[in-house]
Amino acid sequence: MGWGGHLRATLKLGGPLVGSQIGLTLINTTDTVMLGWYSIEALAAAVLATPMFFTVMIFGSGFSQAVMPIAAQAEGRGDTRGVRRAVRMGLWVAIAYSALVMALLWFTEDILLALGQDPGVAAPAGDYMRIAQWAMLPTLVAQGLRAFLSAVERPRVIFWSTVAGAILNAGLNWALIFGNWGAPEMGVRGAAIASLGTTVLTLAVLVAYVRFDRKASEYEVFARFWRPDWPDLREVLRLGLPISIMILAEVGMFVVSSILMGWIGVAALAAHGIAMQITSIAFMVPLGMSQAATVRVGRAHGRGDAMALNRAAGSALAICLVFASMSGVLFWVLPEFLISLFLDNAEPQAPRVIAYAVPLLMVAAAFQLLDSAQAVGAGLLRGLKDTRVPMLLAIASYWGVGFPMAYGLAFIAGLGGVGVWSGLAAGLGLAAVSLNGRFMLLRPKPQS
Repeated sequence: MGWGGHLRATLKLGGPLVGSQIGLTLINTTDTVMLGWYSIEALAAAVLATPMFFTVMIFGSGFSQAVMPIAAQAEGRGDTRGVRRAVRMGLWVAIAYSALVMALLWFTEDILLALGQDPGVAAPAGDYMRIAQWAMLPTLVAQGLRAFLSAVERPRVIFWSTVAGAILNAGLNWALIFGNWGAPEMGVRGAAIASLGTTVLTLAVLVAYVRFDRKASEYEVFARFWRPDWPDLREVLRLGLPISIMILAEVGMFVVSSILMGWIGVAALAAHGIAMQITSIAFMVPLGMSQAATVRVGRAHGRGDAMALNRAAGSALAICLVFASMSGVLFWVLPEFLISLFLDNAEPQAPRVIAYAVPLLMVAAAFQLLDSAQAVGAGLLRGLKDTRVPMLLAIASYWGVGFPMAYGLAFIAGLGGVGVWSGLAAGLGLAAVSLNGRFMLLRPKPQS
């Protein structure tokens, strides 16, 4: 297959995965937009609560992501049984992890108060989480099924199930946050109920597809589900724990940035939340493409095809860098328009929030290339089942460089929110260089 064929194959697999990631982000974006319309205080509460749920969830998702390269390499070898065992053990880990962490989320309000957040914001954030925490189990199990369907290149159902969930979420938010269509007005609690209902629907669609689709059912993922496969369980844990820590290192940096912005003020926190939502939507393209890169690199590695592996890697990176350039230009040219979409402009504090968010989006425009490159680099290394050293590189980049610079520029140099975001950019830049450099060292060289 030539370069053109690899580009098409990457887009064919990555397109639905990107669409799915955008759909997942739109669910959170819908919450942010509608809570912003409801009140600035409700928006600030969601900005604090949602990252906490996401942080705990994303750590657990690392084990689902470990399923992807294991299953992809097994699929490349034609080992159907190996695919089934990896997926089954990945789902076991998801269920056990969910049972352990849900109790922690119950105490969200107390945790936020201990971190110095405004009690008027911490209380509704706690109300939100006491409902949203129940979505942890369906979310992680759904992610395990997405990993399986990606590895066997059945991505369309991932996209369409996410679209259905996004539509349901928007309708439930409209009804339950504002009290429309005869529903009670519930504010942040309504947004949490909407998110829970959405995750349950998405999981139901994926389970039905895996069970009844002709191709997917051949793997018999749910057959003898109670039966342990200890070597595969150890492999999922061995690869998944470093992935989880690596993801947590990155996401934790962004979550802590919300804490830093909360110290600056409510308007700064709301501006930060809006800018994060905008950049998160753009980030879904490199995130989806990095998953496609993991699968395509893993399958090529499983069958020992070095040329296909290298061309799959180059295709994914090229696609992401082109898109990152385009999104960066958009952020630079239309910042006020993009930010105003998330606010009721009649709200008295809206002009202040917009003014604070514009410079943040300017910084985000500058680091789009860095963010895309580090995401793809991580995906390429996972395709090679290389997770431990990338974890160490990520920790050094985000917490050895990114966080200290964010704090120093914001509070010592006095740059405020712009300083926080500049520190984030520095951490992403170092991660991009180190992860892609490691892949270049480890990748198998095609025979001349």
